[in-house]
Amino acid sequence: MSKQPHAVVIAGGGPTGMMLAGELALAGVDVAIVERRASPELIGSRAGGLHSRTIEVLDQRGIADRFLSKGQVAQVAGFHMVPLDISDFPTRHNYGLALWQNHIERILSEWVEELNVRLYRAREVTGFVQDDTGVDIALSDGQSLRAKYLVGCDGGRSLVRKAAGIEFPGWEPTTSWLIAEVGMAEEPKWGFHKDALGIHGISRVENGGPVRVVLTERHIGPASEPTLRDLREALIAVYGTDYGVHTPTWLSRFTDMTRQAAAYRDRRVLLAGDAAHVHPPVGGQGLNIGVQDAVNLGWKLAQVVKGTAPESLLDTYHAERHPVAARVLRTTMAQMALRRQDERTKALGDTVSELLGMDGPRKRLAAEMSGLGIHYDLGEGHPLLGRRMPDLDLVTDNGPLRVFTLLHSARPVLLNLGEPSGFDITPWADRVQWVDARYEGPWELPAIGAVTAPTAVLVRPDGYVAWVGNRTHVGLADALTTWFGPPAAT
Repeated sequence: MSKQPHAVVIAGGGPTGMMLAGELALAGVDVAIVERRASPELIGSRAGGLHSRTIEVLDQRGIADRFLSKGQVAQVAGFHMVPLDISDFPTRHNYGLALWQNHIERILSEWVEELNVRLYRAREVTGFVQDDTGVDIALSDGQSLRAKYLVGCDGGRSLVRKAAGIEFPGWEPTTSWLIAEVGMAEEPKWGFHKDALGIHGISRVENGGPVRVVLTERHIGPASEPTLRDLREALIAVYGTDYGVHTPTWLSRFTDMTRQAAAYRDRRVLLAGDAAHVHPPVGGQGLNIGVQDAVNLGWKLAQVVKGTAPESLLDTYHAERHPVAARVLRTTMAQMALRRQDERTKALGDTVSELLGMDGPRKRLAAEMSGLGIHYDLGEGHPLLGRRMPDLDLVTDNGPLRVFTLLHSARPVLLNLGEPSGFDITPWADRVQWVDARYEGPWELPAIGAVTAPTAVLVRPDGYVAWVGNRTHVGLADALTTWFGPPAAT
């Protein structure tokens, strides 16, 4: 049987999978998504919003307004129920966005459709065999695909991760919750409710929509899907009544299990999103770091597929993203520990709350929770190196220009902010944009503050600074080679 060929196949069409597909399509790579759902409609609202850095990432691609027009701008970052205000952070998006995942997925689905990404719906990857030149991928409908690379964006129970034999070490669950969207015959007790079991909540999903319930269970629930009876019993245990609960549209169970893939890559198979890391949803980190995994991986994988960069570039994906998720795992575990209801933990929680009322700790943790503080270790040098490039309002000979506008096509940019210089990037001119511009304002980074103005910066397609110039181009050729492949013959 002939196999349908693609350069890259992505298992899973959630936010991570769709973002990765969009990134690859922008780079001109033939990419396809295999998704078990028959339609883009998501049952249940799932994740509840986007953090600042994720909004920036979408802005880098020119699609942030699609999300902002549908959601509610708010200060969404928090730690241990303490809001972390980022309204004084130096970013165009000094806020988060309250927007349910079903809307996020629909907008991303429309975007990848515009980019002509092939979707294989109502089927899933059931196995694969990789060799030196690619991967043979078996689908649940009996068909098969051939790809140069396979990326598992297929969730916490990832078949791709398991079939690749990648270990998933971490910590077993200590607590479980029921989460549901249901009808209720009686008016419930709205808002948060604390008791000896933990924290519970009842709210409206959207105007006139179903009721959203989150309940801490008395004991860790089984791995099987919960039933309406389980929900009734849990409501009675917490509130003394089930409020006449009926017609669930979504009913699920989640735990505080915390695990991370030991490797994000096995030869021609890679992992992203929940397939690479799972943790409790406190702080709303999961969807956000999955989307950012995709933006880190996409341009690197595209260059390797097209042959402009060596396969070793893919090793930087694990090197950069594994520590970010590891830190998120620690942060969510700390928040879960602080949710215990004994007096000693409450005393610790009060102390943490006091610390977060101070400017320094608030900025440090808010930068981390919002994603604005991510720092890839690219060696010693200017504070910008390895950090997100600010979205500056530049002045060019052709008029005003935002930095993020330069990234809409997902191509790297060498931004020259000094006098005309001796830079020569001709051997990379087919891969890297050159822009001469001026900027007179301050240079500030979240939680760090003011930094020295550079005379030039090399910005990767994911918006992170790969090289900083200071009236010299020392190290530029090395940085160009490292990230965008060896120079073309001239």
